[in-house]
Amino acid sequence: MLLRSIAVLTAANVMNNKVAPRLGPLTSAAATAALVAMARRSGLSWEELGFERGRRGAVTGGALAAAVAAVYTAGIAMPRTRPLFHDERALSLTRARALEEALVQVPFGTVLLEEVGFRGALYGMLRQRHGTAAATALSSALFGLWHILPSIDMARANPALGALTAGESPAHLDTARVVAGAVVSTAAAGVLFCELRRRCGLLAPSMLHLATNSLGYLFARISWKSEQPKAQAVGTTWKPSA
Repeated sequence: MLLRSIAVLTAANVMNNKVAPRLGPLTSAAATAALVAMARRSGLSWEELGFERGRRGAVTGGALAAAVAAVYTAGIAMPRTRPLFHDERALSLTRARALEEALVQVPFGTVLLEEVGFRGALYGMLRQRHGTAAATALSSALFGLWHILPSIDMARANPALGALTAGESPAHLDTARVVAGAVVSTAAAGVLFCELRRRCGLLAPSMLHLATNSLGYLFARISWKSEQPKAQAVGTTWKPSA
């Protein structure tokens, strides 16, 4: 059952990143339902899947989401970190598409599957068989590997992020460094999410995850607008799609 769950996650990852990204919410909903069904068939209760402690999860998740907004605000306020928010994946979208990404694609195409899949079903099955430490380590490692495909696009779409690893090496090596960094950082985030799930249920990591991703679209546009007076002063302008 565990290997089948990993196969479902792998198939959904390829579908959402390479085959049919716009159908992500549908693909993720179907994959999430399959994973929950597998976990329940393996004997996990709803509580063991993380569907518990709703009030504590809401309070903790709300506080963490506010912290993300505060960090992003500080990030775009500082000239040295503001370029990190200039992500073509957000800035090249129309306002309608950006809203779709933030309010539909991220919550239902990304957060739903990743939290219920990795911190719910996969974590629960691993914990049932091998204990909490192994469940955290293995699910977080797989969560890091899950981000290989999206991090390739991220390296291409965010020049400032790519520049952090740039040097005299060829571009493909710089992309490899960004991908490796993304895998390591998201695996570390997975450990945090697992601990939040253990203490507060699935709601807390889901709210943190949602704020981190969805607010990125808002702050990308805010950071771009804050750069426009400077761009106009030197006679260059660029704007995202209306």
